[in-house]
Amino acid sequence: MRQIYLDFNATTPIAPAVAEAMRKAIDGPFGNPSSDHWAGHAAKEALDRARSQIATFVRCDPAEVVLTSGCTEANNLALKGIVFARGTSAHIITTAVEHPSILNVCRFLERLGTAVTYLRVDRFGRVDPDEVRRAVTRSTVLISVMAANNEVGTTQPIAEIGRVAAELDGVVFHSDAAQAAGKIPTNVDDLGVSLLSIAGHKFYAPKGTGALYVRGGTALDSLLHGASHEMGRRAGTESVVLAAALGAACELAQAEPWGDRARLLRDHFWSSLHDAFGDRVTLNGHPTERLPNTLNVSFAGCSGSAILRAMPEVAASCGSACHSGDETPSPVLTAMGVPPSLALGAIRFSLGRTTTAEEIDFAVQRLRDVVPWV
Repeated sequence: MRQIYLDFNATTPIAPAVAEAMRKAIDGPFGNPSSDHWAGHAAKEALDRARSQIATFVRCDPAEVVLTSGCTEANNLALKGIVFARGTSAHIITTAVEHPSILNVCRFLERLGTAVTYLRVDRFGRVDPDEVRRAVTRSTVLISVMAANNEVGTTQPIAEIGRVAAELDGVVFHSDAAQAAGKIPTNVDDLGVSLLSIAGHKFYAPKGTGALYVRGGTALDSLLHGASHEMGRRAGTESVVLAAALGAACELAQAEPWGDRARLLRDHFWSSLHDAFGDRVTLNGHPTERLPNTLNVSFAGCSGSAILRAMPEVAASCGSACHSGDETPSPVLTAMGVPPSLALGAIRFSLGRTTTAEEIDFAVQRLRDVVPWV
């Protein structure tokens, strides 16, 4: 059976350059980066090199990079770290379309007495910066808004929200950039963030790699208590191998940008679907302000999960969840006001560096074969 992978927002393969960096690190210095002898010094040099690659990628000082096990940990550190540093009776502002690694942290913090405002989004999945401003109270300590949505690809007006946050005394601005990193620019100064989370496996590093940018002077409590690793922000001996992998992925993303090519392929995909299905296929997400590789569409009156089951050659994702035969629409699409009849027919296709036009044409043909009303 032929296999077409169109689920790069879920995870990416390890790039050859990243694998090579990992192999060199495995065969390289084995010492503990904290040890004050030749073996430790060599390991620390390798770790510092990786940290500098990550810092160059997001345009910050290497001392502002905290290595984590991924974006989930980075998001937990960002939200809990700020609230624990400021007191759990604080107030957080976020949106209704965040990733579970934000929303579930907020629900946990609510149990501790933290107030959370979940901002609504428009029909494209975007939040209004003025709504952010209006939601601020005297108790607000943190604003957390994702850079780009994992399901529909809509990008948020992060720079505008950053300007709102800059006007507020004592309010920290965080962005979950798991989907944005490696696809669109993530310059922390341009975005106006004090905290930024990235996930390596979304841009060709292995799973288990990530980082949190922490602007200098930001008070942040640690989640892991032990020795003073990562400038005292995350206890635990660092993995030089995983750090090298993330650093190499960041370097690759800068050296070989592919957003323009992805956008052309994505738009070809959408026009081919529209030619094949007409108005019975609809676009979910912002028509222009979205990730260049992401196409979320709904097939009216159909089940997205049933369509994907009927074409096992194509790896893609549907936003609905199926429990004991009952399907429920995606919370993101629901928050956007997409009717259940369309939300249940949603499929997310996400392209990667290796995607070809021929693969897209194959996927469109398979959709023509299996969509019941063709």
